[in-house]
Amino acid sequence: MPCYLYAPATGRDLYNQQRERTGGRTKALRPVNLPVNLESGESMTNLLKRGTTYEEVYGNFKWNIPELYNIADDVCDRWADDAGRVALVYEDAQKKAHSYTFADVRKYANQLANTLASWGLKRGDRVTLLLAQDPECAISHVACWKGGMVSGPCSVLFGGDAITYRLNDSGAKVLITDSANYPKVAALRKDAPKLERVLVIDGEPEGSQNFWKAIEGASDQFTNVKTRADDIAWISYTSGTTGMPKGSVQPHRMMLGHMPSLEFIYDFFPQTGDCLWSPADWAWMAGLMDVIMPGWFHGCKVIATAMKGFEPEEAYRILDQHGVTLALLTPTMLKLMRTVENPLSRYNLKLRAVLSGGESVGAGLHEWALKELKISVNEGFGQTECNVILGNNGKVFPVKPGSLGKSTPGTICAIIDDNGNEVPVGVEGHIACKRPHPVMLLEYLNKPEATRDKFIGDWLITGDVGHKDEDGYFWFHGRGDDVITSSGYRIGPGEIEDALLKHPAVQMAAAIGVPDPVRTEIIKAFIILKPGFEGTDKLAEELREDVRSRLAKHEVPRMIEFVTSMPMTTTGKIMRRELRDLEKKRRGEG
Repeated sequence: MPCYLYAPATGRDLYNQQRERTGGRTKALRPVNLPVNLESGESMTNLLKRGTTYEEVYGNFKWNIPELYNIADDVCDRWADDAGRVALVYEDAQKKAHSYTFADVRKYANQLANTLASWGLKRGDRVTLLLAQDPECAISHVACWKGGMVSGPCSVLFGGDAITYRLNDSGAKVLITDSANYPKVAALRKDAPKLERVLVIDGEPEGSQNFWKAIEGASDQFTNVKTRADDIAWISYTSGTTGMPKGSVQPHRMMLGHMPSLEFIYDFFPQTGDCLWSPADWAWMAGLMDVIMPGWFHGCKVIATAMKGFEPEEAYRILDQHGVTLALLTPTMLKLMRTVENPLSRYNLKLRAVLSGGESVGAGLHEWALKELKISVNEGFGQTECNVILGNNGKVFPVKPGSLGKSTPGTICAIIDDNGNEVPVGVEGHIACKRPHPVMLLEYLNKPEATRDKFIGDWLITGDVGHKDEDGYFWFHGRGDDVITSSGYRIGPGEIEDALLKHPAVQMAAAIGVPDPVRTEIIKAFIILKPGFEGTDKLAEELREDVRSRLAKHEVPRMIEFVTSMPMTTTGKIMRRELRDLEKKRRGEG
C-alpha cells in the first residue's frame, strides 16, 4: 500500500495535519545509494526497484515525499553541471535540429525567472504558455517553477474564446506565445484585464515583447524558491460534461507522483541511452508529464518537433533518425502507422517500449506492433486530475490486449459503486483511485463543488466505468458521463455547445460522440434553429467555422444534424445518452 506523509486532494493544507500524526517526521526522497547500471556503471535515479513479477515490483515500492520540493531542482538543475548532457533536440519546420543542454535550459530559465520577478511577479502568480513543442515552452515551465510561480499550459489549437476563459479563470499576468498565435491574443486583450504582458518567441508584433530580447540582459543566476510539495506548480484545464473547462490545480509533488508509474510502463526506464519522443502536445498532460518532464527528471534526451498534425511516415523517420527508445503514441497514431508498408525495411528503430492510451488498444494493434515493430505496446490509463494510475509492463506480466492493465506501483485502484464500496470481480462500476496519492490534483480552481463531487469518500472517481477481472486487470466499458473521446483527446460537450449557442441562428445545441473506427469517436452536433433560419449545408459549414474560430480544431463537429426537438429531462436538461442511443440504433439499422 502507498505510504507518504500527507494527504492531498481537497485543496486545503492537510500536510501539517498528517505530519502531526507521524510525529513530525520527514525523510529525504531518494536513498543515499542510488542503483547502478551494470552495463555502463552510470548512477541511476530510479524510484522503482526492478523486479521479475508484478507482485515483487508493486510490493517493494513505498512513497517517500519530502516536505519541501521544487520540480525545477529535479528536471533541470541537478543535471546542469554536466555541461555536455543534452536535454532537448528540437526539429524546426525545416527539419533542422537544434540542441539544448541542461546547462542551456538552466541558464535561460534563470534569466526568465529573474525577468518575471523584475516585472513584479511573485510566488503564486500565473503565466500562460500558448505554445506547442517549442523549446521556450519547456524553458518557461521550468522558469515559473523556479520562481514559485504557476505555469498554465494552453494549446495553440484553441481559438479566442477558449484562451480568454483560461486567462481570466487563472488570473494570468503574463502570456508567452509565438507569432502565428499572437493575432488571437491581440484580439482578446481587451477581454483579459489581468493580462499585463505578452512575450512572443519569434518576433515582436505591436503590443508584445520579444521573448529573447526580454531576458537577454537578465542574470543567469537564480536561487530556486523553496516550494512545498503541495504548492501549486501548474494549472491544466480539463473538459467536463457541463459548463466551461475546469482548472485542475497541480502541485509540485505531482512530478514525483508520476515517476513510479512511468518507470513501470516504460520498462523500468531509465536505461542507458534512453531517448523519448511523442507527437503529443505539451499543453496536455500526456506530452508534458508523460514525456518531456519524466525524461528530464532522469536526465534523458527528449525529441521535439514542429510537425503540424500527425504524419506516420514522418513518425518513422523521427524514431529512426533520433534513436528514440521510448515513445508515447496514441492508438489513433498507431493505426495510422500501421498503414505504412514494411517500415522496418526502411527504418532502423531502437524502440524498446511504447506507452499508449486515451483510447483502447485492441488485439489487432497489439499483434501488429509485435510483428512489425518487434515491441509490446504498454497501455496506460489516467486523467489530468490523477494521471497514469493503471498500466501494463509486458516484462513482468502478460499484456491482455484491450485491458488497462493493473494498478501501478504506489497506487490503489478499485471498481466501486455509487456509495464507495468495492464491487465483486466482473461487476461494472466506477474506476476509482484511493487517496492520498501524490499524483492527484489539489482541487479544481474556483470550483469547490466540482472538487467535492470528484470524490466518494477517499476514492477519486475518474468518470470512467469498467470492471476488474479475476487476475487483477482493469477493463474499460465507457464514460460514466458525456465526455467525448476522439483521436486521444477527451472533449467536453459543454464547451462545444456553448460555442454553437453564440451563433445567431442556434436556439439549442447538443454534442455527442459517434463511434469511428480510426478516431474512436467523432463529434456530432444536434441543432435546433431559431425561427427564420433554415438548416442547410451552407449553415452547417458556417457553424463549423464559427466553432473553429472559438475553440480548437479537434472540438469542431464533423457531423451536424438540424432537428426540431431533443430528448429532455423534466428539469430541462438535454439527455445526451438518448441521442447516443439513437445514433447507435441508426447505425445498426444502416
